Amino acid sequence: MPASARLAEFDARGAPVAQQPRASSGAATSVTVEVAAGARLAEIQMEWRDLIARADVANIFMHPVLVALSACYPDTRCRALLAWQNSGGRRRLAGFWAFAAGRAPRSIIPLSVLAAPAFAQAYLASPVIDRDLLDATLQAMLDHIAADATLPKIIALDAMRDDGATTQALMRILASRGSAPAILRRFMRPMLASTLDAKQYMEAALSTSRRKKLRQHRRRLAEKGVIESKIISEPEAVGRALEDFLRIEAAGWKGRKRTALLCNVPDATFTREMVAALAPQGDASIHALTLDGRPVSMQIVLRAGATAFTWKTTYDEALHDFSPGMLLFEDYTAAFLADPGITSVDSCSYDDSSFMASWSERQPMVEMWIDARRGGSAAFAHLSRLQGIYLRLRAQAKAAYLAGTRRPRRETA
Repeated sequence: MPASARLAEFDARGAPVAQQPRASSGAATSVTVEVAAGARLAEIQMEWRDLIARADVANIFMHPVLVALSACYPDTRCRALLAWQNSGGRRRLAGFWAFAAGRAPRSIIPLSVLAAPAFAQAYLASPVIDRDLLDATLQAMLDHIAADATLPKIIALDAMRDDGATTQALMRILASRGSAPAILRRFMRPMLASTLDAKQYMEAALSTSRRKKLRQHRRRLAEKGVIESKIISEPEAVGRALEDFLRIEAAGWKGRKRTALLCNVPDATFTREMVAALAPQGDASIHALTLDGRPVSMQIVLRAGATAFTWKTTYDEALHDFSPGMLLFEDYTAAFLADPGITSVDSCSYDDSSFMASWSERQPMVEMWIDARRGGSAAFAHLSRLQGIYLRLRAQAKAAYLAGTRRPRRETA
């Protein structure tokens, strides 16, 4: 039987059942889990969009199209768990969690795991699950992984939200299964989530001297030509703007360090196909600051439901002294705050070192390993402990290296 057709059924306690307790309507309810990849993911876009409206966490990096596009990376083998709620003859998507099966991220341990996020250039590991079915769906997903002989049993979550109902449910379910998670790292990620207007927000977030300096930068840049802030959302225009973005990024420090998207063929291919797929749905746009029509700073924004993601940013380093990236940051912050359809913005930052740390809000994040098996295992406890030691030594070595070298020049206001 193909992987996409394997189904398992569980109750809220995770025990195999034919049916769960009856819903209030009197109809029988159950949760089934399917392992899917490739073409199967293209078939469920409508179901995924419906799920996003009901989900506790709206994670664009769990979009079925993006998971399918992971095929752009030749060494990535993605699998998605689709959880279906079956009630009274109706079937709708209750959960989506995608993983890459293979070596654990940033690990020297020769161990195969299920890793999330599932592909390069993704920044959130949290599953997308119906907020009213969190426990039953997570139980079903973990038990399916535990029972499937083709799937690794250790799950490596690289950037999981460390608050909210989804994480609380996962901790609750793991406790009920007797399988304690291994917490490897906790950190804070800048985010935007405010009811203030742009003027009030910037006055609270930035010092008076910094706001004054940004006004000076904007005025001086305007002396060189006409500056304009644009939101590019028409699909063909987004595609053209993306090529400008890739060119500017490759011409800067990322190009010199060979980390620009154009420096890696799979990255460039994935980015172009992702934007082409999401832009017609309104889920990919580009904010740009232009000088006489030429972009001098750009921000790619992805969107899942009411959550926006500031995925990638770049600026023209020839204009570094004018802080074009920070000027655009001001503009898109104002645009997000003015958009009634956006409730929060995920910075996709690794830490507080980027200029997005100017946002006042913080999202608690966690890196952890979990064991899908009930009761856990001694092997998991040993391997996760080794991984924790390795990551600490790695962080210490990186800190020592950075202390002895100059970091690449970054824009500041």
